[in-house]
Amino acid sequence: MQLRPAHLTPTAHRHLLVFLSLLPRSRQKSSSTVPGFCYQSGMAYATTVHVDPDTHGDFKPTNKLESSVLSLRDVVEQDVQQNPVMIYMKGVPDVPQCGFSALAVKVLKLYGVPLSARSILEDAELKNAVKSFSNWPTFPQIFIKGEFIGGSDIILSMHQSGELKEKLKDIANNQRLNKLSVIKYEGDMV
Repeated sequence: MQLRPAHLTPTAHRHLLVFLSLLPRSRQKSSSTVPGFCYQSGMAYATTVHVDPDTHGDFKPTNKLESSVLSLRDVVEQDVQQNPVMIYMKGVPDVPQCGFSALAVKVLKLYGVPLSARSILEDAELKNAVKSFSNWPTFPQIFIKGEFIGGSDIILSMHQSGELKEKLKDIANNQRLNKLSVIKYEGDMV
């Protein structure tokens, strides 16, 4: 039994399988991937790319993290500082891969705040860097305004007590103001 990706219709999946069967075996097996996935404010960015052996070296995808001087700890620190709400989770907000990650996302989405996330499933080193950074062993891990908050149980408890609303109030207000200024600007253009 062969599984098909959820986003493909059965007909599209059959067409894809036929197309792949026509490719030379060397092209099918020679692709390698550069792992990674990031989700920011409703936009998902995949850094998993297939490398085509027929592509000139100047155009081949590279892993920018490997070629930079940033350590994974620096990446985590940068994520946490630059994103008002950052979640390290299993999967991405639109497709969580565990119940705890799904719960955390569901609670955070209630507040309409921009949500940034990284999936820890593709990269064991990233997972360990996040654990080391927060000194916390489990996932998801949620950071708000640069502060480590905890996991889904903590977020749920804060939501139920009203503490989360207070913590996210200024982020949600900024988000609403940004939307209003875009609408006003677009209205002025007409």
